Amino acid sequence: MNHFIIFAISFVSVFLLTFLIRKVAIKLNFIDKPEERKFHKTPTPLMGGLAILIGMICAFFLSFFICINLIPPVKNTLSFFLGLFLVCILGLWDDHQGMTPYVKFSVQFIVSLILIIGSGYTTLIGPWFVTVPILVLWMVGLMNALNFLDNMDGITAGLATILGLGFFALGILTGNNFISLISVIFIGATLGFLPHNFHPAKIFLGDAGSMLIGYTLSVFGIVILTELPKNFSLLLPVLLLSYAIFDISLVSITRKRDGRRVFQGGKDHSTHRIGTATGSVRITAVMVYLINILMVLITVIVYETSSQWVILITTVLFALVFLFFGGKLDQIPILISQNQLRTKSSHDTTK
Repeated sequence: MNHFIIFAISFVSVFLLTFLIRKVAIKLNFIDKPEERKFHKTPTPLMGGLAILIGMICAFFLSFFICINLIPPVKNTLSFFLGLFLVCILGLWDDHQGMTPYVKFSVQFIVSLILIIGSGYTTLIGPWFVTVPILVLWMVGLMNALNFLDNMDGITAGLATILGLGFFALGILTGNNFISLISVIFIGATLGFLPHNFHPAKIFLGDAGSMLIGYTLSVFGIVILTELPKNFSLLLPVLLLSYAIFDISLVSITRKRDGRRVFQGGKDHSTHRIGTATGSVRITAVMVYLINILMVLITVIVYETSSQWVILITTVLFALVFLFFGGKLDQIPILISQNQLRTKSSHDTTK
């Protein structure tokens, strides 16, 4: 019941706050204008990430009055919310002014170190010189994976809600208060934002929102490692978040292969390809939701088996499935935007 009350507070806070944030975004000219590389056709306000950030903070502080026994350790919580705030500020700056990938990576690197060192995870999976690079790569990778995946109405917000449910289930099963509390706040926040963002979207997450979501999911993945048997702990978060990993891998590999700029946005993501095949943004969103619901269910079942062989075989199996799926999606024609081309004269505009 306490979890449900906190979820409801987070949901209502973000749902109502988004109306206000949308007006503020328009007034401050935080507007995403249509471009060749973008999917939307009309100017749309950004700053959705700010609504999620404020809603999560409000729900967390109100939880002190509802279930003090569920409040996680102060050290973990402070590091998490400090990183959450910094990621959102980084995203807002990028949404409004823009920045080079190198500046963005540098700030993401610093935020990752704040979380890893501040929460005491420097030796989580081995010596610090092994653990820190792996965890930084995990966090920076997921922040950018979710940023990449935020390319169609409702995709990232809905996917985040589903993955949050997966981590909530793992938090309850393992008895981890940090994951069970923060994930239910996260679920309420992303679900509260989704009605505003589902096609046709009235407001976008922006980089602030997509990176905030990637950051939060990456932290959940790290924290759950503290509760899992060492023999298969590293693969469980990878399995749960495999669709986001698949999408950024597909985009990066195909762009590199075709001689295009990897870090320039375009209409060549898995979602764009599915959208081309289905002819519908909403059907595409539902398909992505179903894939991730499947991943959540499988991950929870695998956790319950407590078998290193089951997690290993399942991870390899889904890697092969995604490899096959990626090959099929790669055959779907895409529009290559001019910003991705290294030499415009040497490439066609369609694949």
